[in-house]
Amino acid sequence: MYEGPVQDLIDELGRLPGVGPKSAQRIAFHLLAADPADVTRLQEVLQRVKEGVRFCDVCGNVSEEERCRICRDARRDPTVVCVVEEPKDVLAVERTREFKGRYHVLGGALDPLSGVGPDQLRIRELLARIGTEDVREVILATDPNTEGEATATYLGRMLRDFPGLSVTRLASGLPMGGDLEFADELTLGRALSGRRAV
Repeated sequence: MYEGPVQDLIDELGRLPGVGPKSAQRIAFHLLAADPADVTRLQEVLQRVKEGVRFCDVCGNVSEEERCRICRDARRDPTVVCVVEEPKDVLAVERTREFKGRYHVLGGALDPLSGVGPDQLRIRELLARIGTEDVREVILATDPNTEGEATATYLGRMLRDFPGLSVTRLASGLPMGGDLEFADELTLGRALSGRRAV
C-alpha cells in the first residue's frame, strides 16, 4: 500500500476493465514519472471525451454529433440492421468490410444476475426503429456467450411478429487456420449445425 494520492490513483486505475492491480501500479508510476505536458494532454483528452462524445440518436453508437457517421452515410443500406452489444462491436464488424448496412447498439446484454434486464438495454428503440423504418433484415450479432445467446434468443422472440422481417444470427464455428482436434465440442457442434452448401 502506498500513501495518499498515489494509492488513490492506483485504486482508480484498477477499477478500469482489464486493468489488474499490477497493471494499475505500473500505469500509476509511469504517470508519476511522465513529463507534465504528457499528463496534461491525457487530462485534456479525457475531459474532451466526457464533454464532447455522445451516443447516436438513431443507433446508439458513439458520435460527436446527433447522428454517427454510419447513420449519416447515404450509401449504407437502411433495410439491414446489425444488432450488437457495444460500440466496440461496431468497429469489429466494420473491420471485416463485409457489412454495408446500419447498426443498432444495445448497450450491453441481458444479465439478470447483474441486474441487466430488457429495460436497461436499447431494445424498445430497436422495436420502434423496425416499426417505423423499412427494415427487412435484422442480424443478431451478440457475443457467443451465455448473456449474448440469451439476448439473441429474447430478441428473436420479440422480432418474429414483424411481418416480412428476416431475423438472422451470425454463424459461429471454427476459426481460420484452426485444427479440428483442438476445437471444443460446443464450437464444433455449432460449426456442424451452421454448415452451408459448397
